Amino acid sequence: MRNIKFSGLQGKALVIENKDIPSIKEFKDVIPEHYFKCNTKTSLRYLLQSALIQLLVVAIGLSIPFTPKMIPIWIIYSLISGTTAMGFWVIAHECGHGAFSKNKTLETITGYLLHSLLLVPYFSWQRSHAVHHRFTNNVTNGETHVPLVIDGNGITEKVGGDKELNFSNSIGKKSYGILQLVLHLIFGWPAYLLTGSTGGIKYGTSNHFWPIKPFSKALWPSIWTKKVWISDIGVVLTLLGIFFFVIKYGLFPVIAIYFGPLLVVNSWLVVYTWLHHTDSDVPHLSNTGFSFMKGAFLSIDRPYGKILNFLHHNIGSSHVVHHVCPTIPHYHAKKATVLIKKAFNKAYLFNPDPIPKALWNIACNCVAVKSEIKGEKGGRYIWQSSYNKRGSRK
Repeated sequence: MRNIKFSGLQGKALVIENKDIPSIKEFKDVIPEHYFKCNTKTSLRYLLQSALIQLLVVAIGLSIPFTPKMIPIWIIYSLISGTTAMGFWVIAHECGHGAFSKNKTLETITGYLLHSLLLVPYFSWQRSHAVHHRFTNNVTNGETHVPLVIDGNGITEKVGGDKELNFSNSIGKKSYGILQLVLHLIFGWPAYLLTGSTGGIKYGTSNHFWPIKPFSKALWPSIWTKKVWISDIGVVLTLLGIFFFVIKYGLFPVIAIYFGPLLVVNSWLVVYTWLHHTDSDVPHLSNTGFSFMKGAFLSIDRPYGKILNFLHHNIGSSHVVHHVCPTIPHYHAKKATVLIKKAFNKAYLFNPDPIPKALWNIACNCVAVKSEIKGEKGGRYIWQSSYNKRGSRK
């Protein structure tokens, strides 16, 4: 492992053995039964919490003049408003997993409205996200943040790892890291929705708004095609509402109040998903080396701090539990995390690195992966970050 760039995990994920991974039954046995159940009143209380915070932030924003000289202030507003609005994304995310309410009509309407207001096609995302959960860190069937493979075969592995490694080496680590941060945080989410960027090779070029040709239909079984169109209705209605406000109030206020914060929401989403499932010393798995529980326990919890955990409902600090059982609501997942960390300490991954340091590490050092043994018999794929001077891979 001498050529691997260790993160704050110090290579822990690379020495986990199959015997360290619990079964679903063993996982459930250490968690109280009521943790698996959501409570509508409690969920609505957290939704109200996010709504009141957002209303306060928007009210303050509306007191700022819509003038060019106030652009620096509006940038600060976007950072704050987008950070608080991320709480709505997390609530909608829980709705999509069935962790919001036993009243499924209420749950679906809530998730659909919240995601539509954020220009997210709710049912389309619900489908692709379920696939992501089923195949976490799977090189072939994974649905998001699937890495390029060095000497990839183009059938079960994505190709292009060699070129990406050469490219990163040619421009230098610092430039490559900055480029990756820009590509991921600014363009990553739209690229994912429109082209399935970072998805596995199995799904081709997918589009969350258009489930038929010329895009791949692999993600959308027949029952989901109709749901994609229904998702589009919510997004279109939101866009029509935005157009109305532009006509009535002008473009600048709409950018300042809505699109600036939305860009920040999208960036936060990428920060969470990228850091949940990527680290320089966390492997990806082939089909032969994969199981649902192994993939789920390769998710990484991180220290986002009390403020962000409060605003974002602990989505970044209890993600291992969430990946094993996504129907556990966030207000129980935090407590369940304490229990699984104690019960399965050898398998549980928590990276203590500060978030900026962690982002910089994966942006620079998670370039492409290489199979430990040629072909799928290797079982897992390890991140590589550069070529050495003689051209052999590190």
